[in-house]
Amino acid sequence: MGSVFSPYYHWAQAGGLRRGRPVAADDHCALNVAIYSPGQKRWAMTERGANSVSRSRTVFQIKQSQLSWDGRQLVINIQERGMPIPFPIRGQVRLSADRFFSHQSPLDEAGHHRWGPLAPSAHIEVDLDAPKLRWQGSGYLDSNEGDEPLTNAFHRWDWLRAPLSDGSAAVLYDVEPIRGTDRLLALRFGTDGSVAPFEVSDRLLLKSSGWGVSRATRIDADGRRPRLVKTLEDTPFYARSEIRTSLLGERVTAMHESLYAPRLRSRIVRLMLPWRMPRIS
Repeated sequence: MGSVFSPYYHWAQAGGLRRGRPVAADDHCALNVAIYSPGQKRWAMTERGANSVSRSRTVFQIKQSQLSWDGRQLVINIQERGMPIPFPIRGQVRLSADRFFSHQSPLDEAGHHRWGPLAPSAHIEVDLDAPKLRWQGSGYLDSNEGDEPLTNAFHRWDWLRAPLSDGSAAVLYDVEPIRGTDRLLALRFGTDGSVAPFEVSDRLLLKSSGWGVSRATRIDADGRRPRLVKTLEDTPFYARSEIRTSLLGERVTAMHESLYAPRLRSRIVRLMLPWRMPRIS
């Protein structure tokens, strides 16, 4: 809601400022689906206007796709079409967890941007008709919210989440703001509901993405160096990767992302985005 990388939201906000009128976040909503299974890759992030969106306490509907909470699990019914090749994406994802968290951390000194994992260690069941995929595994659910565009506050960030052998999860959020000092969150979310900081090394560089986005992470002080396993998403301003790294005395496989906000502010990049992120009003 208020699609964070949306060029349409950016252009609408710029026009709203000129006219002195606010822009409704509900008018810029999208369900982003990314599937990396070999031979069945799909990507969808079609933005919808307010006339295609409805929300209640337990349901968030975006055209034919829907997220709903049934009291014990999050159910995501997907009816989307991929881009730039319009293959259909249809099916359901169910997410459940033994424990949900209400923890929230500010990402900037002013507290205009806030992050919190709702289910750092979750279980997911994926049942898709298009493409034909069915599996169960480890999941993660978090929330980001902000009172201003990301590009107003951040220069870059690196984020990482890794499941640990005891069922807990480690999360790193390493943020370089435009103003103020750098902010590092290194948190372990325990199966007992605890949230505890842990010590990590200085920033270690990984290989840059194909678009030249810098990637970095941190490890245990005496841990083995991280290793880039696979690049899953490579864009001019954002990279999503799988890495092997050392955290809390364990060798773990982690999901990793890097954002380089100056590229997102580029007019050329914003004009490129509709190829992957169309809007249907």
